[in-house]
Amino acid sequence: MHLDRRAALITLLAVAAPTLQAQSAVFRVTAIPDEAPTELAKKAAPLVAYLEKQLGQKVEFTPVTDYAAAVEVLVNRKVDLAWFGGFTFVQAKIRSGGKAIPLVQREEDEKFRSVVITADASVKTLADLKGKDFSFGSQSSTSGHLMPRHFLAQQGLDAEKSFRRVAYSGAHDATIAAVAGGRVAGGALNISVWQKFVDEKKVDPAAVRVIYTTPAYFDYNWTVHADLPAATREKLTAAFLALRPGAPEADEILKLQRATRFVPSKVENYIGIESAAKAAGLL
Repeated sequence: MHLDRRAALITLLAVAAPTLQAQSAVFRVTAIPDEAPTELAKKAAPLVAYLEKQLGQKVEFTPVTDYAAAVEVLVNRKVDLAWFGGFTFVQAKIRSGGKAIPLVQREEDEKFRSVVITADASVKTLADLKGKDFSFGSQSSTSGHLMPRHFLAQQGLDAEKSFRRVAYSGAHDATIAAVAGGRVAGGALNISVWQKFVDEKKVDPAAVRVIYTTPAYFDYNWTVHADLPAATREKLTAAFLALRPGAPEADEILKLQRATRFVPSKVENYIGIESAAKAAGLL
């Protein structure tokens, strides 16, 4: 009888072990490094604390070195949740064979825009940038490269032919620094980072000026891998959608995420970005 009870206990523990392990596993979050590492960590901290409570498990922010790495860690299930731009989402969707699922996006990402800035007194319009040095952000950036490149081409500025030199700063804040420092005559970046720098008085808009704002397009989202359990996906979605101004813990998170609120996202939102990337030879 004693042996039977012992055998039953061993069997029970063996069955329960995977469940216990799953419940205690760390839920990992990452984000494309479109700003300085210190800024990304600052943005992540309150969101990580909030998600820990909502999911009932340990949540950790896992920084990556570049945009390509953000795609790879999600595709290879090294992280569970990733903050992507529209282009990096498309890359993840293709790399994963369609298993990248966008859960939510900021309301702002339904009509996102990029800006072109300059500190060169001789530059008044986009046409004045011809023959001068120009900077995009990361080559895999939606709002710092792909979409401004796409819209500049529509304005008659072919990146490879119109500029003397094209540089890639790696991040939106680095593009502002390159333009402000006179290292390039113009640069493209996302409008929310630009506005943040203006609001925080980190840049003088009289000295560094916006000369062009793109049409709207879909951009950033929070993405998971299809292998993440459906119940966890539902918890995550509910947690983000519950972030409304005035709700517990919401105001700080929304401010740092530069969001009014989060709304559901879907793969179809990014068809235009995929088409633009293919047209530019970037896919």
